[in-house]
Amino acid sequence: MADDAGEGSGPTEPTQRVASYGVCVRDGALLMVAVTDPTDARETWTLPGGGVEPLEDPVDTVVREITEETGRTGRVVRLLGVDSRVIPAHEAVRGVPHQNIGIFYEVSLDGSASGADRKPQPTASEHSGTACDLREESNGDSRTPSWIPLGQVTDLRRSNLVDVGLDLLAARPARGHASPPPRPGDDPLVRH
Repeated sequence: MADDAGEGSGPTEPTQRVASYGVCVRDGALLMVAVTDPTDARETWTLPGGGVEPLEDPVDTVVREITEETGRTGRVVRLLGVDSRVIPAHEAVRGVPHQNIGIFYEVSLDGSASGADRKPQPTASEHSGTACDLREESNGDSRTPSWIPLGQVTDLRRSNLVDVGLDLLAARPARGHASPPPRPGDDPLVRH
């Protein structure tokens, strides 16, 4: 993402973020994590993933992010595709146009939870009965890693990245490009 213009002020030029996301389906459920929406501080569900660090391979990014956010080791099965979208200034968190370039991978989880800080997590209230093999991110950026039954995903307040990832998984487009997901104004449960 572009740097801010200076201390205490936001960016004045458009920003950009390159990120990798994992789409992991097991036994009819999607691996998801909860984050806090910066626009209204409400819980929003999303795919595990995050920003590609400088000089980092996007495959390494998605594996790292899955480990950080769930305590499990991910294995990339295949590249699903790339989604590039521009969020208009009036909808963007920082008030300037923002381009998000998302690289989506189908992933599977290997082995048991990683690290000495593994602790069984309670289920995500009504969302999942199989969360005990997952753990929360230590810095709190994401919470409540859970296996959400696919039939319940559209009932959740979620990032549009979830819809993109599931669309890519189902369609496996030859060009690797996602069709446009629902926009936040089209579905009250969908967020940028």
